[in-house]
Amino acid sequence: MRKFKLQKQDSVKLYKIRKTLEELSQKTGRGTELISLYVPQGKQLHEVITNLREEQGTADNIKSDLTRTHVVDSLSKVVQRLKLYKKTPERGLVIFCGALPPEGGGPLGSEVVKIYEIDPPKDLKTFLYRCDDHFHVDILKDMLKDDNLIGFLAIDAKDAGWGLLHGDKIEVLKETGSGVAGKHRQGGQSAKRFQKLREMELTYFFNRVADITKEYFIDIYPIKGLIISGPGPTKEEFINNNYLEYRLQDMVLTTIDASYSGSEGIREAFAKSGEILSDFRMVEEKKIIEGLFKHINSNTGLGAYGMKEVINYLKNNVAEKIIVTDDTNLYRIECKCKKCQNIQEDIVELPKVIPRKTELLNTACPNCNSTDSEVSQQDIVDYLALIATKTGTTIEVVSGKAEHGTMLSSIGKIGAILRYNPNQ
Repeated sequence: MRKFKLQKQDSVKLYKIRKTLEELSQKTGRGTELISLYVPQGKQLHEVITNLREEQGTADNIKSDLTRTHVVDSLSKVVQRLKLYKKTPERGLVIFCGALPPEGGGPLGSEVVKIYEIDPPKDLKTFLYRCDDHFHVDILKDMLKDDNLIGFLAIDAKDAGWGLLHGDKIEVLKETGSGVAGKHRQGGQSAKRFQKLREMELTYFFNRVADITKEYFIDIYPIKGLIISGPGPTKEEFINNNYLEYRLQDMVLTTIDASYSGSEGIREAFAKSGEILSDFRMVEEKKIIEGLFKHINSNTGLGAYGMKEVINYLKNNVAEKIIVTDDTNLYRIECKCKKCQNIQEDIVELPKVIPRKTELLNTACPNCNSTDSEVSQQDIVDYLALIATKTGTTIEVVSGKAEHGTMLSSIGKIGAILRYNPNQ
């Protein structure tokens, strides 16, 4: 049987892009001084640099001293960054730059010019330069959407409809009536004979639906998953009696109880399948998490969970794969004494980051009693990924909201499949 062939995405990279975009979406500038630059694949960088230098000349006319300084500084920083490249990266390049208030806020004039550089997850086709009071992140957000094709079949005994989801758009491809008689027989027919005729008509209809489904979803649009919906038990009867071609049978993601079949049913099923389709990677994630729980539940000694335990296994090169949800909201804080280089570390949730950093800065070093230390913070996934590159461990970031992600959340949002049983 053919299994789902998903285009493998680097879940850590996508997590970092999502996290950065989330952060950037919430930032606003004092004036129109935040720069968004999208450089598509193949565009000459020297042309872009020339454009930005012209913008710098225009920026000199800005009346507000502070805004003018911020825009000119930001443009200079972007130009410097572009000069580091010999040519435009393969998929293109996205840069956000602007003067932003310091962490925890600050008075006018305390802003710091920050630059964010993103390697787009897909080929970038659009050139965009904007100087605004917010960053333009929508093009990148659209790129993060899954572009695998999903087929829809809405069926009952009266009619059937086919639909296709590409990107986040649903298209109705076709609908057809069944020609199957209603459940109430006309006068003069025996109940048995009527029932037999109806069953024959239904079988013929199911075979016709199966043929059209194969034509659309194997021959014309090679889908990666199929959602079947409709009112009543007809859809289950259609699936359970194996009318579908075996490859399609293996692609059925779910069945949805709906009020309609046909084209209306397609739209209704799409509206009801938001959670299932929030990211089609869920099929892959389901397999990964099921693999972890199989080890945990069968006590093979190869399944572990709990933040401290997993980090310990990772550092000691015991973990083969680490699975973490995308909503841990955890940060590792490191406090390094400048005098004796002693390191204190802690893992806390985002709201506690600033208070904990302040607390560590105001506490003397437990090793040498010095109060001169520096504190840094790092997203927990970034921290795990950094160690993982040294140990050859793979990291999978999964959705914490999907059904299988909530299973992982119930055991602390992180788990690991180990290379060997450390207790033997």
